Amino acid sequence: MRVAVTGSSGFVGGAVVRDLAAHGHEIVAFSRRVPRLPSEILHQVSHQFWDLRDGPLAKEDRPEDIDAVVHCGAAVSDGGNHARAWVVNVEGTRAVRETFPEARFVHVSSGSVYDPRTPSVTVSEAEAPARGYVNAYGSTKAAAERYLAADAAREDRGPVVVLRPHAVYGPGDTTLLPRLESAAIGAWLPIPGGGKVRQHLTHIETLAQAVRAALDADVEPEMAAGRPLVANVADARPVDLDETLELLMFARFRPVQVVGIPIRLANALAWAGERVSRWTGREPRLSRYAISHLAMERTYDLTVLRERLGVDPAPTSLHGAMSW
Repeated sequence: MRVAVTGSSGFVGGAVVRDLAAHGHEIVAFSRRVPRLPSEILHQVSHQFWDLRDGPLAKEDRPEDIDAVVHCGAAVSDGGNHARAWVVNVEGTRAVRETFPEARFVHVSSGSVYDPRTPSVTVSEAEAPARGYVNAYGSTKAAAERYLAADAAREDRGPVVVLRPHAVYGPGDTTLLPRLESAAIGAWLPIPGGGKVRQHLTHIETLAQAVRAALDADVEPEMAAGRPLVANVADARPVDLDETLELLMFARFRPVQVVGIPIRLANALAWAGERVSRWTGREPRLSRYAISHLAMERTYDLTVLRERLGVDPAPTSLHGAMSW
């Protein structure tokens, strides 16, 4: 296929470009920065600058014969201005859809669209979006999904596949790993609740495999019903969060012991930190969003991933973590 990929200079978008090119697809990579790509796939990838905040591409700037779009571009910061997140995550999604209205649209969403205030226990896709969120990222990713659900009902539009990964990790991670390492204090890694919860993580290779499968998935039932095909994406089995974090840090030559922060104290610190961040514009070191993803179970029903997309995810693996 000829596939357009947004956010191609980021962690997820870059991995998607490399994986699709390695499997023979021709890629048009969109981003605000030139992506770093291995030389062996450069002949299959062309790059075009696009800031999603500028809206849809002008007709004369749109590449021709695009079969599918993989939308990875997003504002992923924790906290920050809701209006800015809306412009990128919701209006940016609308801009990409309007630019390529007839192409298959694979939208990389997030497990953050589930209710952040309650545990996610083998949740199915029908349980999101939720009614309320604790930060701009969750609320705007949910709003983008609602827009795509409404747009998929139009007969003149291409089919939509929504992927919901949780806690994406692996080579090139620019989000989870840096936050984890910055949270360590000497030999201690303070975690709200002590990390005594089960969590699904998503290796970047698992997500890339799901994206590739989404390009070929049978979406006729959803198209007939005027809705997207939605799939949770995660590794094969949940892990114990505290043990996995300690193993990851050990593999990074930073042995630590996870220690618990009382939930009430963590929430009070988060409340104060979020208000300071509104003035400074910086991400809070601890937020209600972070607590919701560290102190509660986050596990997902992977039936759609396995049966509709045909992806048999591998178990969580920290192999090679020293070089991530």
